[in-house]
Amino acid sequence: MAKMELGAVIAAAQRVADSTVAAEARVVDREGRWPEASLKELQRELGGLVVDERLGGLGHGLSAVARVGEIIGRQCASTSICFGMHLVASAVMGAKATVRQEQEFLRPIAAGEHLSTLALSEPGTGSEFWLPQCRMQSDGDTLRVTGTKSFVTNATHADSYVINLVRAATPAAAGSFSVAVLDAATPGLQWGPAWHGFGMRGNDSRALQMHDVPLDASRLLGEEGDEIWYVFNVVAPFFLMAMAGTYLGVATAALETGREHLKRRRHTHSGRQLSTHPVLQHRLGTLWATVERTRRLLYFAAEEAESAGPAALLALCSAKAEVAQTVDTVTNEVMTLAGGIGYGTDSDLHRYLRDGRAAHVMSPTTDILRTWVGRALLDEPLLED
Repeated sequence: MAKMELGAVIAAAQRVADSTVAAEARVVDREGRWPEASLKELQRELGGLVVDERLGGLGHGLSAVARVGEIIGRQCASTSICFGMHLVASAVMGAKATVRQEQEFLRPIAAGEHLSTLALSEPGTGSEFWLPQCRMQSDGDTLRVTGTKSFVTNATHADSYVINLVRAATPAAAGSFSVAVLDAATPGLQWGPAWHGFGMRGNDSRALQMHDVPLDASRLLGEEGDEIWYVFNVVAPFFLMAMAGTYLGVATAALETGREHLKRRRHTHSGRQLSTHPVLQHRLGTLWATVERTRRLLYFAAEEAESAGPAALLALCSAKAEVAQTVDTVTNEVMTLAGGIGYGTDSDLHRYLRDGRAAHVMSPTTDILRTWVGRALLDEPLLED
């Protein structure tokens, strides 16, 4: 991929969003279909967004991830999260990649030929995805992996999965967890049933079961026991920006839907447009301010983290938490502004409301993020023993 400045990245994302993503967004939601056409075009245009330039990537960071997520999310949250998880996985692989890992994964990613994703969550640990129970044990140069992952986005469509795991018979404590790349062609991977969610219906998020699955030791990322470093230096920053960008996009789309409804709707008995009612003007103005101040926090968080600023952790955590609250508020308020027409008609607003609700639920959850911010402000450890 040729070098692209941030403005060119934004323009490329906008082209894809306005064409392919917009064209298939409704069917993705209605049929629970993984957005194949959109993902292929995003891979081709921006698949190597966070991969180092020397490997053929675009060499961008958190600001680009947030901006791309916002643009795609305005059209389809599922597509944005599917692509966002690819970007997060790419960043994780690139953080401490060996030469072999660069050749096997990062160069194909940069060329738009490889789609990756995260497989960190597990059914037993819930939102605390940094505490894996998935076990590995050595068998010569091969590791044998046993365990279950849950909510693996892009499940059956990805070419690789970034997983976290721990040595068998090792106490599950911070410092003992590791990160690795699992190839999709690995024998023995067993996928759960198709995803049928309240929202985010195109994610193809499934459970992954592994029993004595082989994993070449060369697929470990960084050093054994590095997982917590990855979580706070790579996974969380990129994951938070991908999610926050996505759901800010949903909130923006809902706000625009409400604005257009008020401009278009007119009472037949008086001929008066809804846009002329002061109460509705006030409520719409309040929603605009809510979205815009949240956008400023998101952009600040990405820039602060990229420059290793002192407020990086506080801003990253708060940005995703604020976006979750914003999209929840905006989609519900716009539904109220749209009245019976918005509530009773199958529309994009229904999708925005259903998709936006996931922002609070996807880990790190809003409660976890608020707690981390409070602990950081009080100089307390983020993770409990």
